[in-house]
Amino acid sequence: MTVSPLAGKLPPPSLIVDIPRLVTDFFAIRPDPENPAQRVSFGTSGHRGSAFEGSFNEDHILAITQAVCLYRKGQGIEGPLFVGADTHALSRPAFVTALSVLAANGVTTIVSDRDEPTPTPVISHAILTYNRPRDGGSPPSPADGIVITPSHNPPGDGGFKYNPPGGGPAEPAATRWIEDTANRFLKEKLAGVRRIPFERAIISETVHGRDYLSAYVADLGEVIDMEAIRSSGLSIGVDPLGGAGVHYWGRIAEDYGLNLTVVRETIDPTFSFMTVDWDGKIRMDPSSPYAMKSLVGMSSRFDIAFGCDTDHDRHGIVSPSAGLMNPNHYLSVLISYLFSHRPAWGSGVRVGKTIVSSRMIDRVAESLGHPLLEVPVGFKWFVEGLLDGTVGVGGEESAGASFLRKDGKVWTTDKDALIPGLCAAEVTAVTGREPGRHYEDLVFRFGPHFYQRIDAPADPALRAALSKITPERLSLSELAGEPVRKVLTVAPGNGQPIGGIKVECDSGWFAARPSGTEEILKIYGESTRNEAHLQSILETADREIRKALRP
Repeated sequence: MTVSPLAGKLPPPSLIVDIPRLVTDFFAIRPDPENPAQRVSFGTSGHRGSAFEGSFNEDHILAITQAVCLYRKGQGIEGPLFVGADTHALSRPAFVTALSVLAANGVTTIVSDRDEPTPTPVISHAILTYNRPRDGGSPPSPADGIVITPSHNPPGDGGFKYNPPGGGPAEPAATRWIEDTANRFLKEKLAGVRRIPFERAIISETVHGRDYLSAYVADLGEVIDMEAIRSSGLSIGVDPLGGAGVHYWGRIAEDYGLNLTVVRETIDPTFSFMTVDWDGKIRMDPSSPYAMKSLVGMSSRFDIAFGCDTDHDRHGIVSPSAGLMNPNHYLSVLISYLFSHRPAWGSGVRVGKTIVSSRMIDRVAESLGHPLLEVPVGFKWFVEGLLDGTVGVGGEESAGASFLRKDGKVWTTDKDALIPGLCAAEVTAVTGREPGRHYEDLVFRFGPHFYQRIDAPADPALRAALSKITPERLSLSELAGEPVRKVLTVAPGNGQPIGGIKVECDSGWFAARPSGTEEILKIYGESTRNEAHLQSILETADREIRKALRP
C-alpha cells in the first residue's frame, strides 16, 4: 500500500470538489444502462457512486425509489417509511428526488421535522421503535426506511440504502430485487416511475415530520450507563467529522450532564477541513490515523475522545495510552467489557464478528464462555441476531458495531457509532481505566495479535474475479512456513459466501475480498507470532492472489 505524500495534511485546492458542478451533473447526466459502471449496484451497503461518473444521478434515485415502492407493496409493507440523509453534497438532491417519488406513490413518509441531517442508526432506531409490539400486540403494518449516504466515502460520492422492517441493511434477496427492478426502469427510460414536484411532495398529506433527535437521545440511557459517565466527570472529546450527528452531541451533553466537548461543528460539503487519507483522497474515515489526525493531535485535552463518520455508523476511539485504537483492538475491549457488565444478557448470547476480524475476539469470546458467530463482511448478517437478542454485540473490523440494550433487547440493527463512542467513556468511568489499557490486559492474557489490512486499487474486472475465486484457483498448501489448515469461501457462522477467500494456518491467516463500496481490493492478514511473520503472510497473500486472478 503506497501512502500518498498528502496523507495527514489538509487538502490542496486541487482536491476540493466543485459542489455546483457536482450537483449540476447529478441532474444533467443520464446514466447509460448498457454501461455496467453506470447501472444500479447494491454492494455491502446500498448503491454508491458519483454524479461526475454517471453512477449516482437523478435517474438512479428515481429508479431505485420506485423499485423500493414496488418492493414494499409486494411484501405487504404498509407502515411508514423513515427517511434520513447525511451531509454529503449529493444527499440533499437525492432526498428531494426520492421524496417526489414516495409522495407520488402515496407512501407515508417520515422525515426530520427540522429538515436536518439524520444519522443512519437513528433511522434504524426509529424503525424498531415503531415496530415494537405494543400492549402485547403489534403495529398494524411494519415500518421500514431509507438512508441517503455513502458513509465515509469521498465528498463527491453519493449513496442510497434501504432498510426493511428488521431495521438494518437489507439481505441479498431484497437488494437484488430492488437492483434488478431499478435497472429495468433505467433501461426503459424511467417508464413506470411516478413522481410529483418536490414543492408538492413536501406538503402532501403522506409526508410527516418527526423529532428524530429527541427520540433517539432520550433512549440512550437504556443502552449506555450515562449516569456513570456523568458522575465520573470525565472530559470527553468528540469530532463528528462534519457528519449527520454534529447537532446530536451537544444535546447528549446537555440532557445527560456530560463534560463533553464537540471539537468541531463545521458542516461543509467539500469537507476541506479534513486531513487527507492514505491514498490522497478526502475520506471521513474515523478508523484512519490520517483522516483522524486533528482529533489525535488534541487528544491530550481529554480523558477519552472519539470520532464518527459522515452518517455516524463508524467510530474511531482515541485513547490516552494507545492513540487512535485499531478497530479490532477496541472491538475486543468492547466485547470483553459488555459481556462482563450486562447481567441481563443470557449465557447463550453470541459474540458476532466478521470473518476478517481479529482472532483476539475469538479468544475473548471463549474466555467469556459465549459462542462466536462468524459471518461475511456486511452488517446485514447481524440483523436477525440483534433483533431477537441472540447476538449481544455485532462488530466489523472496519469500525462498525452495535449492541443490545442493557436489558438484552434490541437497540439498533444497523451500525451505530454513537454508542461505541459513549461506551468507551462508560468503560473508563466504571473501571477507572481507559480502553487502551484494557487492550493491554487482553494482550497480557492472550498474547499479541499482529493485524494489518492493505487496500489497493482494483478495476471492476479484478474485483469481480476475486469475488468468485475458488480454493482450486489458489492451490496453496503452505502459508509463511506453516501448513494451511483451512481455505474458506463461505463463513462458518452462517454458510454464506464471503465474496472472496480466507486461508488459515495455526498462527495466522489472510483473507482477500473486493470492497463492496469502493474500487479497491482488500487484503487482510494476522499473525499471533510477530510482525515479520505477519509481513510474510501478507506478501504470500498478495503474490498468490494476483497469480490466481491472472487471466
